[in-house]
Amino acid sequence: MHEAAEFYRAGGIWMHPISIVSIFVVGISFERIYALYFKYNINASQFMAQIQKLVLTNNIDRAIKLCNASPQAALPRVIKAALTRANKGEVEIENALEEASVEVLRDIGKRIPILPNLANVATLCGLLGTIVGLIEAFTAVASAPPDMKSQLLTQALAIGLNATALGLIVAIPALLFFVFLSTSSKKIIEDVDQYSLKIQNLLVARSRNPQAVQATEQSAG
Repeated sequence: MHEAAEFYRAGGIWMHPISIVSIFVVGISFERIYALYFKYNINASQFMAQIQKLVLTNNIDRAIKLCNASPQAALPRVIKAALTRANKGEVEIENALEEASVEVLRDIGKRIPILPNLANVATLCGLLGTIVGLIEAFTAVASAPPDMKSQLLTQALAIGLNATALGLIVAIPALLFFVFLSTSSKKIIEDVDQYSLKIQNLLVARSRNPQAVQATEQSAG
């Protein structure tokens, strides 16, 4: 603990903005992990199997209630938008899906693109600390008294090296979190795209030919 405190102190004032950036990185990353894995996520295939069965048996109200059981999850929000307009026609269903998808995709991707920017800020702050440290080092070599040169040079180099190190310590996890969260959000988005198209086709087929849908349900059974 003492070594970490000394490392931070030796880095000078440039350690403070990098530390502030690290707080944002941690906060955004864990908030997005919670959102993507506990708030917006759902077992898409299992959920859609239940929805499809209810639609095929013409239980639209029960299908909507099933969506309401997970009101914050991304896929149920989109599917519910289509189900509430199941009897409105193809255009209404398509518009409802499009509107709900835009809103859901915005929520899923929220704040994730900030992480690479924060990584850049941390790296640049560390680089700036390095430059300032080198300037101080050259000044110490050029103008400091001989008995003080070694001490001042060591202090100046510590500012540059420690700031750069902390900047990279913050930037690398920020980029890793970005990759991880982008991959996770892409999976949810792919599920939304895939199953919204399926529910659209199913509801359109139902509105055009209810008998055909029932026949499909009987053959599936």
